Amino acid sequence: MAPPEPGSRALHKGAMSRTPSYIQLAPRRAMASFENLVALANHQERLREARKIVWRERGEPAVELEDLWECMEHAGRGGLRAAAIAFALRASVNLVLATIRIGKVPKNMRFSLIQHAIFGKDSFRFAAMLGSFVTIYKATLNALPILLPVNECTSLPSPFGDEDEDIEAPPMPSEVSLSGRQPRLSLSAQAHQVWVRKKTRRWYSMFAGALAGGLAVMFEKRSRRVVIAQQLFVRGLQGSYNVFTSKHGFHLPNGEVLMFCICSTQIVYALFARPDTLPRSYTTWLTTASGAPPNAMKIVQDMNRTGTFDVQDLNKILSREDIIPANQVTLLARKALATKSPPDFWPHYPPCGAVHPWVESCTHVPLPRFVTVFKWAFPIYGALHFVPMILFKRHAFFKNPLHKLGRAGWATIRSSAFLATFIATFQTWFCFKHYLYRVLSSQTSVKLPQKFIDFFLSKYSYGLGGLFGALSLFVEEKRRRGELAMYVLPKGLESAWLTARGKGWVFHTGQFGEMILTAIGMSMVMSIYQVTLIMSLVRNVLNGSYSLQNDPQHLSGLVRRILYQFIGPN
Repeated sequence: MAPPEPGSRALHKGAMSRTPSYIQLAPRRAMASFENLVALANHQERLREARKIVWRERGEPAVELEDLWECMEHAGRGGLRAAAIAFALRASVNLVLATIRIGKVPKNMRFSLIQHAIFGKDSFRFAAMLGSFVTIYKATLNALPILLPVNECTSLPSPFGDEDEDIEAPPMPSEVSLSGRQPRLSLSAQAHQVWVRKKTRRWYSMFAGALAGGLAVMFEKRSRRVVIAQQLFVRGLQGSYNVFTSKHGFHLPNGEVLMFCICSTQIVYALFARPDTLPRSYTTWLTTASGAPPNAMKIVQDMNRTGTFDVQDLNKILSREDIIPANQVTLLARKALATKSPPDFWPHYPPCGAVHPWVESCTHVPLPRFVTVFKWAFPIYGALHFVPMILFKRHAFFKNPLHKLGRAGWATIRSSAFLATFIATFQTWFCFKHYLYRVLSSQTSVKLPQKFIDFFLSKYSYGLGGLFGALSLFVEEKRRRGELAMYVLPKGLESAWLTARGKGWVFHTGQFGEMILTAIGMSMVMSIYQVTLIMSLVRNVLNGSYSLQNDPQHLSGLVRRILYQFIGPN
């Protein structure tokens, strides 16, 4: 048999070959693409890790610590992170404030101004305060279960029940029927489950919060310690009240309005009778918001405290360009009585012409005063409503800008109307109570107790005007009423405490008053935060998730988010 020819062999080989059904890549190109994918994945992982340093994601698993060295290491890392974030926040705020007024500073001092804004003592004090608080709190909270272990079978106490009421621990898989078993939990959810079933007591977080808060606040200036202590204390009271109402099913209708009325009564009384019990800046703001001449306010304060007034204050009102002749005649008559020998300051209230020298009739004052205060307050409240919306809700704002602008505009109108109504109501009461005193003193048909009539001249009658004016809070949006009540509560408490201390009813706290108040406030805040956080984790683990979205609203949303970002689960 003859061998095949070369041409037929080549033809047979071509007939047997076929085109591959897959795409062939050069090895070098394939390796380069794979390396790019790995580099991209590593870059994304580094970005996520860097973001975790600044912003703590929701549902972060609790850290399981076995000994004291791990507690100290965990607390140290948390404290350094908190200090760095606090330093950056305070420096950023100082830098923005310095940039606003940099145009008024000479050019050769601008660099020093910026340098001081970033690296000044305020930034380091704020960083030291928050860093030390997080360090001490984390170390104490996680060390106590190790130093003072609790029986393994003891479950976590509930913030809604008594100390001896326990919440049943999640059942073990062997104890649950096949139909009632939950899906298998992830590793992070299991870590949550292990930690929340760990032996803890509610007083651990109370003690840790008190110790950390009392020591950390000492890093700040004394003038700032008072403000910090007051805010933390009232937030603790707010959370404790919410826990109490949740536990007993008790709800006080319009409780925030009632609180606002009580605090406004004390603040307005202090403004006209004891201005030394209010911060100077707050007194200046209230005087400006009232729209009355500052010298008239000074006359009222002097007459409530000493029964006399400075004639120079009356002269300054008489020298105003907008005073009308009728009021000028009335004030000159009072001046003549005050300058004669012996001086006569009766009646013990200033004439209404000193409070509104530009108009004679008291009935013509409230409406123009409402309009004036509304115009003054509108840009202030506009900034408070519009700026946070644009900065912190950018996505929602750009998604529906007209709707958001409309809501912010309506909220600004309501807030401005609230303040204007407050001032106009008090102005009406100020003039009406003097008119009522004159009518009751001159009438003879009904015999009334003289003490009742004299009440309308007393300094306590001004507090009653603050109570009436505070009812204007109903004009404000409901969700903002609680925040406004929390704003005036520390001012009212401070004024009431100083007033009682001046009368010898309470003791002096000395140099450690701010430390004690901060410790009490943080004890309440951290007890509520930590226990409700653990309770939320228990519920979410049993539901197969571990998000903080369902956390009970015992603390305000702002406080809860700040605490979670700086402290985390533990």
